[in-house]
Amino acid sequence: MKTLVKWFMRGTEFVAAMMMAAMFLTFVLQIAVRYSAKLEWLAKAVPFLEPSRYGWTLEFCLALWVWIVFWGAAFVVRERDHVTFDIIYGHVSPKTRRWFAIIGGTAVCAGLLWSVEPTWSKFFILRLKKTATLNNLLGDWVRMRDIYSIYILFLIVVAMRYGWRAISAFRHGADIDQPGHDGAAKP
Repeated sequence: MKTLVKWFMRGTEFVAAMMMAAMFLTFVLQIAVRYSAKLEWLAKAVPFLEPSRYGWTLEFCLALWVWIVFWGAAFVVRERDHVTFDIIYGHVSPKTRRWFAIIGGTAVCAGLLWSVEPTWSKFFILRLKKTATLNNLLGDWVRMRDIYSIYILFLIVVAMRYGWRAISAFRHGADIDQPGHDGAAKP
């Protein structure tokens, strides 16, 4: 099971890295085309460098940025990498910490799952809206709902992570896999 989880985590990191690479290459293309537009003779000599053909690059970078942020937050960022305010948490007994983790994890899980349906209802209208320029690159099938659908996945995955955190705290206590906990005794 640990091997499967390890491969899954590596796969999600790979997907995030590929999205970052695609965004970077698109950004470089955007700069190259803008620079060549200033050199009119180059744009005339090489027709595919015509700036009007590359309006999709900005929208593609923005869509990738949305996906990178929510994909990374759902799959790549570890619990211990999050910024936490644990002044009270660090000064209470392990039993109280356990209940903090159970209540907090359950509340976050419930809140995120509760927000899935209203969010999807708001996304319903986005099924009709096309992107401004991405249809030039990806075809006419891409809708705004497709671009923002990553947020629904984010809600579900993060809810599952916090639900698992609450279950783990109930079974094993709250100090396992907590922010700042590296197994060493605190001074």
